[in-house]
Amino acid sequence: MDDTVRRHKYTLDEDEMPTTWYNLVADLPTPPPPALHPGTLQPAGPEDFAPLFPMDLIMQEVTQDRYVEIPGGVLDVYRQWRPSPLFRAHRLEEALGTPARIYYKYEGVSPAGSHKPNTAVPQAYYNKKAGVKKLTTETGAGQWGTALSFAAALYGLECEVWQVGSSYDSKPYRRLMIEAFGGTVHRSPSNLTAAGRKFLEDPANFSGSLGIAISEAVEVAASDPDTRYALGSVLNHVLLHQTIIGEEALLQMAKAGDTPTHIVGCTGGGSNFGGLSFPFLREKLAGRISPRIIAAEPASCPSLTHGVYAYDFGDSAGMTPLMKMHTLGHDFIPDPIHAGGLRYHGMSPLISHVYELGMMEAQAIPQTECFSAAVQFARTEGIVPAPEPTHALAVAIREALKAKETGEETVILTALCGHGHFDLAAYDDYLNGRMVDEEVSEARFAAGLSTIPPVPVG
Repeated sequence: MDDTVRRHKYTLDEDEMPTTWYNLVADLPTPPPPALHPGTLQPAGPEDFAPLFPMDLIMQEVTQDRYVEIPGGVLDVYRQWRPSPLFRAHRLEEALGTPARIYYKYEGVSPAGSHKPNTAVPQAYYNKKAGVKKLTTETGAGQWGTALSFAAALYGLECEVWQVGSSYDSKPYRRLMIEAFGGTVHRSPSNLTAAGRKFLEDPANFSGSLGIAISEAVEVAASDPDTRYALGSVLNHVLLHQTIIGEEALLQMAKAGDTPTHIVGCTGGGSNFGGLSFPFLREKLAGRISPRIIAAEPASCPSLTHGVYAYDFGDSAGMTPLMKMHTLGHDFIPDPIHAGGLRYHGMSPLISHVYELGMMEAQAIPQTECFSAAVQFARTEGIVPAPEPTHALAVAIREALKAKETGEETVILTALCGHGHFDLAAYDDYLNGRMVDEEVSEARFAAGLSTIPPVPVG
């Protein structure tokens, strides 16, 4: 037995916590294409977003400033769990027999058990400041709905959540946690909205999707002047808020005396991946480091590796502005895999733009490989991860095993964006041989892609 004492955990003092969010747009060689009004096909202006978001968030969505100050009231809430810890995965490295060094930034220490409060808290803060009374939103696995209901309770706001049907059915304790924080949860598609009723007409939609749930939440918000919509991923202001993850990780990696050669994050809409990778991409663009940046997505919903880069709706009913993004088509209904937070038809426009610029890579991973990685991680590092970050863990293990073969110096950093305490039904399926890898046919992909609206290029 190796009794060597190692430093396994790297922490920051409270006064070392970053006080600004980082906006990658300021450092890109070309700006991302603007969102378009679906009627005029002209760039959407603040007035087009005003029925859904308070003006502070709209301005953050379009800002060109490199840094945005975090309000003191938000910092006060962040301090409940931030700075979050960075761990060196010594035991996982030993189990793999790899010379690679693996680090993970653990966001499961938040009150909601995931990275989602990093944006839920400022979104609730700015809505309260604007006089909003109620927030509506969608949620897949339930992490975002949990985070927003937690944040809404802090600021005395009502919170109404539409949860994707397959996750609502399979993750009852996520729903109960949302309700414990004071939120109201509906199974989506529901009979409560015109959009939900329309989708329920087709039995193929019964399992739901994030696109459908977004349509329901947007419909309710747009019809009530005291209500606004809150999105947990995809948009620029959401990824902006999440960059506190990467900013802290930069400081912690410096304390560890190490520099990553690989940045790996799971991607659904992109908030976790962008939050970790964007500050490191800033350093790469400045020539100070040169890591490979890898997005890990589910093989059954592979918007980056199988989608097209085109203008599409962010929701299934076509109620949002058109966004230039990698998309499988807004009508695409993913298989009901356990990683409910990654079942989104599109990818963040900003991440899609970075991907098009060749600044990052993407890999699509089947869920059985993900859960194999998850179990190995749990048995070595002592944390049961949520299904979503298991995709990044699977890629991290792939790269660590390559280092074992090649001998190349490999330092992997990933964001473990949440714990899996309410996802144990998924582990039950995997451990008892009931989990399968769904193969999406080319015909299904083609059907989804056929719904992308024609938008003239130019």
